[in-house]
Amino acid sequence: MHTRDAVFLEDLCPKLRVRRWRQSLHKSTGQSCIYCGKPSESIDHIKPLSRGGLSVTENCVPACLSCNGRKSDEEVFDWYRQQRFYDPRRAMAIRAWVDGDLRLALRLLEWAKPNTDKKAIKSQEQDWTFQAA
Repeated sequence: MHTRDAVFLEDLCPKLRVRRWRQSLHKSTGQSCIYCGKPSESIDHIKPLSRGGLSVTENCVPACLSCNGRKSDEEVFDWYRQQRFYDPRRAMAIRAWVDGDLRLALRLLEWAKPNTDKKAIKSQEQDWTFQAA
């Protein structure tokens, strides 16, 4: 049986393919905005469609509505450097994303996350040691 002998749901409904692609982008960043780290609610084109950008993974990133709206059709790095939440680690992640190195981009985004979760885990571990003693 050849792979094209089967009919796939995505072939019958192209919108489903786009929806899954968008969900995979959000899932890859932990549903957080690539620019500021808030929850992502939209997909932003790094190089805007109005300037010739394409809807491909290397040009589309998860973004919150405020970042997506504020960026509008500006050049991403010029806009991002002017933001009060600018983080050079996130800027490097955006550059890696554009270059197609998504693994590096996701690693840099992980590095850019605040360490509050790690501190909370350590404090919980310390509580356990005190309870056990």
